[in-house]
Amino acid sequence: MSGPEPPIESRRADGVSTAAYSSPARSLGDPGITPMSPSHCVDSDSNVDTEPSYQVVVAIDFGTTSSGYAYSFSKEPECIHIMRRWEGGDPGISSQKTPTTMLLTPERKFHSFGYAARDFYHDLDPSESKHWLFFDKFKMTLHSTSNLNLETDLTAANGKKVKALDIFAYALQFFKEQALKELSDHAGCEYEMSDVRWVITVPAIWKQPAKQFMRQAAYKAGMATPENPEQLIIALEPEGASIYCRKLRLHQMIDMSSKAAVNGYSPADTTAGITQAKEHVRRNRQSRTFLVENVIGELWSELEEGDRYVVVDCGGGTVDLTVHQIRLPEGHLKELYKASGGPYGALGVDYEFEKLLCKIFGEDFIEQFKIKRPAAWVDLMIAFESRKRAAAPDRTNPLNITLPFSFIDYYKKFRGHSVEHALRKSNVDFVKWSSQGMLRMNPDAMNALFKPTIDHIIQHLSDLFQKPEVAGVKFLFLVGGFAESPLLQLAVQNAFGDKCRVIIPHDVGLTILKGAVLFGLDPAIIKVRRSPLTYGVGVLNRYVEGKHPPEKLLLKDGTRWCTDVFDKFISADQSVALGETVKRSYTPAKPSQLIIVINIYSSEQDGVSFITDPGVKKCGTLRLDLTGTESSEAPSRREIQTLMQFGDTEIKAMAIDVSTSRSVRVGIDFLNY
Repeated sequence: MSGPEPPIESRRADGVSTAAYSSPARSLGDPGITPMSPSHCVDSDSNVDTEPSYQVVVAIDFGTTSSGYAYSFSKEPECIHIMRRWEGGDPGISSQKTPTTMLLTPERKFHSFGYAARDFYHDLDPSESKHWLFFDKFKMTLHSTSNLNLETDLTAANGKKVKALDIFAYALQFFKEQALKELSDHAGCEYEMSDVRWVITVPAIWKQPAKQFMRQAAYKAGMATPENPEQLIIALEPEGASIYCRKLRLHQMIDMSSKAAVNGYSPADTTAGITQAKEHVRRNRQSRTFLVENVIGELWSELEEGDRYVVVDCGGGTVDLTVHQIRLPEGHLKELYKASGGPYGALGVDYEFEKLLCKIFGEDFIEQFKIKRPAAWVDLMIAFESRKRAAAPDRTNPLNITLPFSFIDYYKKFRGHSVEHALRKSNVDFVKWSSQGMLRMNPDAMNALFKPTIDHIIQHLSDLFQKPEVAGVKFLFLVGGFAESPLLQLAVQNAFGDKCRVIIPHDVGLTILKGAVLFGLDPAIIKVRRSPLTYGVGVLNRYVEGKHPPEKLLLKDGTRWCTDVFDKFISADQSVALGETVKRSYTPAKPSQLIIVINIYSSEQDGVSFITDPGVKKCGTLRLDLTGTESSEAPSRREIQTLMQFGDTEIKAMAIDVSTSRSVRVGIDFLNY
């Protein structure tokens, strides 16, 4: 979006030496605009965009460890269809999703996704497999990369690098094609892309660049276009869960609180309840259509205007905490506290297992094994995953983890002695070797692997419960794949059961997916969100002696300006209504200026005075070209209106030249600055 600098940039006749003057106004193409009074007004018209109608909504839950999609036809919104099962699957793990794993050919072309990718990679000869590019658990890169951009790379199991954007686009394209094929089969006719509204879920704690990265990947996958962005909604995972939890009937959840017996069993039988729930889910697996009753669930009917609840979304990679408040009569939701959380998902347990292996077999060996036998390493982690899911607070018998033959073989070559010898020598007394070629872990050892991650989650929740916004919370909904862990369920109940009722939906791993479909059918359901950042534009103000720093002084045509002023539109953590538009009026500092550049900035801090303050980032540019409007009718003092629309999961901005009605729109860009 950068073009020739506006004419106002050639301002060196002001006697200020360039060397002593290091304002970024020079380098950033400062727009040379100054605020007009009145400075701003807020318009909370929530019908800003008229919604185009789509015949079907497809939601994709792109997870760290597993992914899936679900869909609903707008003519029967109470039916949510979960994707059909694919070939593959793991012994001991029943799932209605597929692993988030991808395989590219040695020529870096897409080969397969999910179980198919994993199985094909696993069956390759080791000499051949090192040329293929296998990726798993790659979603966390978007959370953990501090300077994420469109050039960010991902590393395959064989150490080769590929652009992250390509990998995410391949994955989304795979889901797009699978979903369209299934829709066509279901309806008995071809479905056009224009009939479908897509919803992609992301963690609420993701920063803006990661959310925008997902949108760019979806454009590349052909789900929507920059010209028709409304076809794709980026939904926040805990919001999806929240929307679905509103619909829960009593038989669709476990209430872990001691306040009431649910489903005929008292809290003392909670473990029995969980087993019963699992059986219920297992029976339901055959049916892939869920009926969402068009009424509010019984639990919800207990909620009154202003009641608050917490959604704790525990996934593979991240844990997301969101606090919502109910607004009646429609039961719309208001976000009370901006999403918080961190990288405390189920992957943490895998890392602890890896640390344990390093302790027993040596870090040097584990690193070499991962590089030299990547497929066998994947195998070992699959074996661990199934045992991980069997961990429970009341378990007494040991858990056996099969070591791949190539692990045993490679270790002997690497060290010159056996795996059994390593276990004896390591003094890790809670892991034994079984003659069947397995590691035998006693339940306490397995539970110890969960402890650091669960402690993180409990600590984070404890901090959240200290906040005034969270006082008097009625319910805590525990959702996401990791919420299936009885160890986590018990820890949350023990820590917070006296403060609120802990509720676990039966199909806890599909809660977000179903909620995302409901959100796609009615995106206006969340009426108020919290702004994650402070937003504003860079302007010139009249220089005030004693108030403004001398290095910001700019003398122009006899007028003393203060440069780099941050004119704030909205503050971090401020409540914003859906579709809320903040409008400001500016005028060019030089009346004859015909190219107006308005730079948009963001900061995680609230008290921002200048665009040069630490932590302030440029995240968008509005460029109005007014050439050809120099007619005599143009007013001597030009008014440029800037509008920023908040309250959605993404932000839109617009600038209008009032005298000619010329306008320019922009999505805020966090990846290219």
